[in-house]
Amino acid sequence: MEVSSKFDYIIIGAGSAGCVLANRLTETGRYKVLLMEAGGEDKNPWIHIPIGYAKHFTNAKINWLYETAPGSEWVKRSIGQPRGKVLGGTSSINGMVYIRGQAEDYNHWRQLGNEGWSYEDVLPYFIKSEDQQRGSDDFHGVGGPLTVSDPAEPHPLADAYLEAAVQAGYQLNPDFNGAQQEGFGYTQWTTDNGRRRSTAVGYLKPARKRGNLVVITDAHATRLLFDGLRANGVEYKKGNKLLQAKAEGEVIISGGAYNSPQLLQLSGIGPSQLLQRFGVEVVKNLPGVGENLQDHVNGPVVYKVNKPFTANDVANSFSRRIAAGVKYILSRKGELAWGASYAGGFIKADVDSASPDIQAQIMPYSTESAGGAGGFIASDFSGCTIVTALLRPESRGYLRIVSPDPFSAPEIQPNYLAERKDRDVLVAGVQAVRKIMSQNAMRQFIVGEHKPGKDCLSYDEVLEYILENCRTSFHPVGTCKMGDDENAVVDERLRVHGIEGLRVIDASIMPTLISGNTNAPAIMIGEKGSDMVLEDAIG
Repeated sequence: MEVSSKFDYIIIGAGSAGCVLANRLTETGRYKVLLMEAGGEDKNPWIHIPIGYAKHFTNAKINWLYETAPGSEWVKRSIGQPRGKVLGGTSSINGMVYIRGQAEDYNHWRQLGNEGWSYEDVLPYFIKSEDQQRGSDDFHGVGGPLTVSDPAEPHPLADAYLEAAVQAGYQLNPDFNGAQQEGFGYTQWTTDNGRRRSTAVGYLKPARKRGNLVVITDAHATRLLFDGLRANGVEYKKGNKLLQAKAEGEVIISGGAYNSPQLLQLSGIGPSQLLQRFGVEVVKNLPGVGENLQDHVNGPVVYKVNKPFTANDVANSFSRRIAAGVKYILSRKGELAWGASYAGGFIKADVDSASPDIQAQIMPYSTESAGGAGGFIASDFSGCTIVTALLRPESRGYLRIVSPDPFSAPEIQPNYLAERKDRDVLVAGVQAVRKIMSQNAMRQFIVGEHKPGKDCLSYDEVLEYILENCRTSFHPVGTCKMGDDENAVVDERLRVHGIEGLRVIDASIMPTLISGNTNAPAIMIGEKGSDMVLEDAIG
């Protein structure tokens, strides 16, 4: 297809938010929209099989394979940072866990000065996006592009985990995305009849039938184009060709927490000293571009179990893999239909916390790290993992270009656990999880604690374990912060400060990290951002 060089809107990045934008901005047929994606089509069959996410950690065809910079004060090693490089972005490679966060998260954004971003303001967009298997109510919708479903089958480990949580003094909660978040229950996934429901499937696929939407893949944005202080296009590389596309309305960056600030910096929008160091002409000095990086760091607690009903057992047995494949083909059930976690809970590890500060999800498998961006391999025993994640980190990191070359990976330094409170809460979270796992309900399945192990008891011992074994929960946000302070990058309508015709609409705009998985909020941001664009639309 011959691609037109002029559009009303150009969207850079076909991820969780970008696909939403492409759908909503083309609904009326009034506007011509270009959606650009650096990766390719979502044709890999493992993208659409839920358990396939385990295969995506090392696949350079669909994953940017970023790594954190080593050498922070506390977590000194590099940690892999998978990000989707494919239609659907990270919604095509993630663990499909559907969590929105707490009402308090969004009310806090409003308290920071972001008008229109309270929980009351954003809830309609969550509802709009959703096709909830359980039906509609005050918190959920049906008929939206994003299918949200329960696991097709219960799992004995998940059932026991919930019973053990009650025995440990916690409450059950059948809906983390309802009236309140605290408590334990089964996890919901963004799956539809055992298939992944990415934004490429739910939002983009139906929109591609429209004549006013052009989608180009394998198109790597190299820099934004400007007329003075107005963004009016993008330069990109496709194959061996360096091309340009022009926008008569707006350019919208939806590259995510790493790629969005990188493109801004490469284009001359960011901290002037950093840009000048690499010979990038400064268009607008915005010191906050790339700052304020936040992520959910977790301390995995791993157990050996006495029954072969974990994903490890399937991964380590040829016959079990065949059987699982047959079951999936015939029924769309079984291990191949699993999302990343089966059940979980939200607790207050800090007794003075007003709301949950730890997310503790049980995964019926365990892995061993292959190092850096090398991903993980299944443990050679039947095992389960309690992923104990710090929900509201106080530590802040950054992303910075290391070269004017748009194909050079940026420096990513999350500064995990730099703040004492983060270390204290995560240690307390690990100890709380161990208490749950010691209850009678779990004893029927648990052989022993594999990691940290029974000899790891004191605060210092648990902290040392966490520092050596902590992982990302794959939820980076905040690097194009929304607000009106000196480090803000976009305003409450997601317009880049000081630049006309340019918005950032993705998870990077979050001023603070929400308390849970970030795909659902990123989609909400895409929905709400679409309305803002249309409300401010060109004549």
